[in-house]
Amino acid sequence: MSDAERESRETLERVKRDSETLGSSSLNRMSRRMTDHFTGQDAVGAGEDGGTDPIELWGRRIGRSLSIVGFIVLVYWLAAQLHLV
Repeated sequence: MSDAERESRETLERVKRDSETLGSSSLNRMSRRMTDHFTGQDAVGAGEDGGTDPIELWGRRIGRSLSIVGFIVLVYWLAAQLHLV
């Protein structure tokens, strides 16, 4: 691949990236990342042999779900302390 062709491809990628609608593309990427995080998709294929340990996958899902519950409880407690509830 020549330098001119490589530079053209990089320019096209940059234009494509910069021309995306800020709200919809960013929101879409963020929601996809959040969904993947809380469903434990980062544990898929993380084993030594490229496999997925079901216990680790469910452990991550349960732990992350409990963190959401804990966050909601802390927000409610803070609101109660500030007499907002």
